[in-house]
Amino acid sequence: SPLQTEQHGAKRLEPSSAKTLTDIGTRRIFSSEHDIFRESARKFFQEEVLPFHAEWEKDGQVSRELWEKAGQQGLLGVAIAEKHGGIGADILSSAIVWEEQMYVNCTGPGFSLHSDIVMPYIANYGSEEQVKRFIPQMVAGKCIGAIAMTEPGAGSDLQGVRTYAKKDGSDWILNGSKVFITNGWMSDVVIVVAVTDREARSPAHGISLFLVENGTKGFIKGRKLNKIGLKAQDTAELFFEDVRLPASALLGKENKGFYYLMAELPQERLVIADMALAGCEFMFEETRNYVRQRKAFGKTIAHLQTIQHKLAEMKTQICVARAFMDNCLQLHAEKRLDSATASMAKYWCSDLQNSIATQCVQMHGGWGYMWEYPIAKAFVDARVQPIYGGTNEIMKELIARDIVSDK
Repeated sequence: SPLQTEQHGAKRLEPSSAKTLTDIGTRRIFSSEHDIFRESARKFFQEEVLPFHAEWEKDGQVSRELWEKAGQQGLLGVAIAEKHGGIGADILSSAIVWEEQMYVNCTGPGFSLHSDIVMPYIANYGSEEQVKRFIPQMVAGKCIGAIAMTEPGAGSDLQGVRTYAKKDGSDWILNGSKVFITNGWMSDVVIVVAVTDREARSPAHGISLFLVENGTKGFIKGRKLNKIGLKAQDTAELFFEDVRLPASALLGKENKGFYYLMAELPQERLVIADMALAGCEFMFEETRNYVRQRKAFGKTIAHLQTIQHKLAEMKTQICVARAFMDNCLQLHAEKRLDSATASMAKYWCSDLQNSIATQCVQMHGGWGYMWEYPIAKAFVDARVQPIYGGTNEIMKELIARDIVSDK
């Protein structure tokens, strides 16, 4: 495929040497075809997202029209195989979409979750009928996807799920509730994680996945949740009250849901990690520009050694993380990224994002605390990253388990 990486690392500038950390044409993992795709993605986010984002923050959701425009632009389902109705590019092309979204500091559109977390479950485990029914519509932005794992009493502990689907003839009756569901309010189809065998030898052996469509009787969307950040993202509570589902709503095999989740979670962690790091790159450039204009004591604060050293530290930390992150992306493109390494990337980059956010706000002084300054939004948006997708404490558990296991 032309989107496979060209081996021309020698010609490509490293981010550390480039004019800015967000320059197009840097980073050895990308090809010139990737650069062209990045230019179109950048234009889309600058023209179709950035000017409207403040309005969407007030609404607590983006517009449906935006989703369809993203579909027309070929920005959804980028890494989903063509045979399934996807765009058929590589995961590096998907990463370009995540990164460009962070480079405009607009966290509202839930594209990455829809394309690179929800769609792969359907593409990898769905029946031919499910794939045909959902993937083309999702690629077009006409069907918005969500995944409902988290419950009021079960977050990182997936085995604590209480939502239950009981067999009734060939149908299933689904009962339970979910919380903190990204894309939840606007979703047209939700992958619901539910217990299907309460007698299983462990909770992991009794979990299944179901495709529940908006408008199904008994499927109720609660309120849009009022979060401290991610203001334009429609995060919702979902309730299932005696929802009758046909056998065809089961995604993959019965009682195999936990294994599917374990197989797909490394990609989710990679998405969070790369978006966190792209957020760092954005915040660094925003702050570099600010300190070169802001005057104090008769000169710009960029002349102060304390500020210079902070910038030096931040750029170094970001570039070191970028080298690791790009290695993870490359490994994942080759299907060689293991769960522990993905967990390292997620924990490290999301922690770094919060550290960079705090320092950048400090360098903005009082203005950094004002909502109209991009850095203030970046600061509150960063806070959830070490929490969702498995908390960073859980990430350390997974990394440690891998270190001490007798494999």
